[in-house]
Amino acid sequence: MNTTISFKHINKLAIPALISGVSEPILSLTDAAIIGNVDLDATESLAAVGLVTTFISMLIWVLGQTRSAISSIVSQYVGANKLGQIKNLPAQAILIITSLSVIIIFTTYPFAKTIFKLYNASDLILDYSVVYYRIRVLGFPFTLFTIAVFGAFRGLQNTFYPMLIALIGTMTNIVLDVILVYGIEGFIPAMHIQGAAYASVAAQIVMVVFSTYYLLKKTAIPLMPRFPLNKEINRFILMILNLFIRTIALNVTLYYASAFATSYGAEYIAAYTIAINLWFLGAFIVDGYASAGNILSGKLLGAKAYKELIHLSNTLIKYGIFIGTGLGLVGALFYYPIGRIFTKEPAVLAAFYNVFWIVLLMQPFCTLAFIFDGIFKGLGKMKYLRNVLLFSTFVVFVPVLFYLDSLDYKLYGIFMGMTLWIIARGIPLIIKFRKTFIPLIHNG
Repeated sequence: MNTTISFKHINKLAIPALISGVSEPILSLTDAAIIGNVDLDATESLAAVGLVTTFISMLIWVLGQTRSAISSIVSQYVGANKLGQIKNLPAQAILIITSLSVIIIFTTYPFAKTIFKLYNASDLILDYSVVYYRIRVLGFPFTLFTIAVFGAFRGLQNTFYPMLIALIGTMTNIVLDVILVYGIEGFIPAMHIQGAAYASVAAQIVMVVFSTYYLLKKTAIPLMPRFPLNKEINRFILMILNLFIRTIALNVTLYYASAFATSYGAEYIAAYTIAINLWFLGAFIVDGYASAGNILSGKLLGAKAYKELIHLSNTLIKYGIFIGTGLGLVGALFYYPIGRIFTKEPAVLAAFYNVFWIVLLMQPFCTLAFIFDGIFKGLGKMKYLRNVLLFSTFVVFVPVLFYLDSLDYKLYGIFMGMTLWIIARGIPLIIKFRKTFIPLIHNG
């Protein structure tokens, strides 16, 4: 098997993955931009979208780890030329994860008000959060189905079809957002925040249809679950459990950040919503190269091509620094116009502009952390990823946030804490990777 890793090879995987990855935050950014410019309760509505997006993202990241687990196992079997042994694994994984998503709908839907009170939402923000969530959560099983299919494609070293599916879903969401939020006079009534939620669910259903079509037509992987369970199902579940704990820790960070921002007032949570969604956008832009690292590292590990694995990591470090710096410079160049895309409220803009520079400075650190996240997922090293995030969340972020809050730093404290959190995530991964695989080259 060819294990040569070239610039062209990396970008053939990374660029489509980048485009498909960016579609996820664009769905939320589209909702934020459109809702933030409505005539009725724009600030409260934008705040509600931010809170629900944070909670929905938590659910997706917790259960959506199937993509990384499936991708890791499939890519390793591709590298070892043994794909036939795990062809039935993706369908079994999809059945498990979509069943869990239905349970989550039934257990969170009746308690939506209680959930968003925990985020310090009240009055109009709370009302809008409940309305928006109770529609958005209905699309949860469709989202997880699509994510799992994307994992299968990535394991097969294919990011082109996930890109097509993501683009179709994104365009569907944008068009329906405009139509359903603002309405078409004489035909469709303006549905305000409910329209944004319905648009997202419709886009998720469309993506399921295309995911099913492309997987069945373009691969040999079936979607009908067949038993007995695959021999790798135990490893898959263990990966999911480790990633589950890891993602809970990640979402502790996002929960505290959202809850503290909400407690500072409507203009602060609205500003935080814009900043954090732009941060997510940067994260998902880098996700293209993180995905390339995920896909190729699993394949190279399966082929025991350790020298090429080190070469891959060195190349991705260079890309990561370049991309992160580029994102920061683009954000600085359009600093003020970016804010005005999302809101015209002076108090919200002032709060946003005060912290956006921190988000931009974080970008090079973010790119390195996310790229090595991807590499470790491809290697199947989920336990180490879990431990690193537990450390960065509970030893770094939470104490820093509470300390800076006591000094009344408000959004400054949140984003300064997140910067240290990112650094604490990235550095241990780079050190561990090099200590593990450089000796294997010499020993080999």
